[in-house]
Amino acid sequence: MLYTFAIYCYQLMVMLVAPFHKKARTLLRGQRETFRILKREVDKEARYAWFHAASLGEFEQGRPLMERLRREHPEYKILLTFFSPSGYEVRKNYEGADIVCYLPFDTPSNVYRFLHLIRPEMAFFIKYEFWLDYMWACHHYHIPIYSVSSIFRPNKIFFRWYGRPYAHVLKYVTHFFVQDEQSRELLAHRGIVNNVTIVGDTRFDRVIDIACQAKELPLVESLCGGVPFVLVAGSSWPADEDLIIPYFNKHPEMKLILAPHVIDESHLTQIEHKLRRPFVRYTEATPERIAQADCLIINCFGLLSSIYRYGHVAYVGGGFGAGIHNVPEAAVYGIPVLFGPNNKGFREAQDLLRLGGCFEITGQTLFNAVMDRVLADRKMVAVRGDVCKNYITSNAGASDVIFRTLGLNN
Repeated sequence: MLYTFAIYCYQLMVMLVAPFHKKARTLLRGQRETFRILKREVDKEARYAWFHAASLGEFEQGRPLMERLRREHPEYKILLTFFSPSGYEVRKNYEGADIVCYLPFDTPSNVYRFLHLIRPEMAFFIKYEFWLDYMWACHHYHIPIYSVSSIFRPNKIFFRWYGRPYAHVLKYVTHFFVQDEQSRELLAHRGIVNNVTIVGDTRFDRVIDIACQAKELPLVESLCGGVPFVLVAGSSWPADEDLIIPYFNKHPEMKLILAPHVIDESHLTQIEHKLRRPFVRYTEATPERIAQADCLIINCFGLLSSIYRYGHVAYVGGGFGAGIHNVPEAAVYGIPVLFGPNNKGFREAQDLLRLGGCFEITGQTLFNAVMDRVLADRKMVAVRGDVCKNYITSNAGASDVIFRTLGLNN
């Protein structure tokens, strides 16, 4: 079959580039470990629910369901698989799952071995994940498949003339929990009507959970205490920093918390060379150094989602590159969010732009103008922040609908 041939070609390509590409090497090494992990850790007497996420973003969408299932239905053990090293390597020790491993390449032999080791009672594929052989096998073995937080657009392969053979994978899904009406309509054009529910994005449930469990960070609070204006810039890239830092350097009335997406030494040094006001790295911060600093550089992972609450306005990076990062993670705290122009594929960003909670930044001139405005008009900041918070809370509840539809509510 053409699909299987393409998977073998992809696998061969990864093997060929692995000596020269760190991510490919990591993927192959992790794939080789998968069956050893499963043979060692699978409890043959247990009942398994299988969650598959391509990477970190999809993991966060599946996380509310995993944690709720674990809390309300402890009779199930949870298997979590990733395809991308950037997901697995960060979350391989995630305590919300009983087993975490890579998903083996989607070949018939791998699929057979994988499913016969796990024998899952249900499978959750998050957002864009549609692996033909895995889904066919689940369908064949009567393992229900749920597509969670899935979103479809007309340009996707399923809805192109040349994608019709591959689109058959959609028929193997037991139920689609989609994000919007357009996705439901597109599936209807493929004859999928009765097993589709619009629930929105489970990420909204996740960011609300995070906000409720936000960490107390005394050093951050000390920097922000009594300050009239704090900008929190999260997941920033050099293109974002080239807008933010020059403005910050010229405005002593504000303080800056900068959490770069890449925290290697060369990038941190690059940031520090651009700053003209006192700064300190988080890992080197003391109460005395914080008292002298105007900028706090977050050079570690795991804090950003809690740090946003200390800001009056947030800037979410990535919009001058591959795409913006997590806007709801900041918006949940009821603060306006700024981001770059590459935001068209992010529904929550588009919605918040339309509603007036966010600002799109296209360059230095517009960034300066928006920042001048938010510094001068606190009432406008509060109004736009309320728009953001109300949007997040009004879109929450996807997990409830999914659990109710599957009959898993307690």
